[in-house]
Amino acid sequence: MSVPLRALRTLAAEYGDLPTPTVGITPIYPERLDLSLHNGLGEFEVWRKALDIRPEQVEFREQCGDTWVLKAFVPYAGAEVRLIAYGSALDSVRAVAGDGDHDA
Repeated sequence: MSVPLRALRTLAAEYGDLPTPTVGITPIYPERLDLSLHNGLGEFEVWRKALDIRPEQVEFREQCGDTWVLKAFVPYAGAEVRLIAYGSALDSVRAVAGDGDHDA
């Protein structure tokens, strides 16, 4: 448990101002620290840039037809960090295309 906890301490010290993820540690992957974001995909992008994850390292999938999932793995402070985010497909499309509100 010490490896992912050390990574978490370092992340908290360096990136304490970033969106707060759900944090997970499991004995199944003792070197892994899971950071899950559930408030949209924009939070993933902030973390991706902070952790210097290249766009081509990001995996995309669709879940249940209306949820988009982004996932990436990166070594950090001796641990493997799994960054994962969930967001509404519709909200994500709106964010890219604009919200459609225009002054008349």
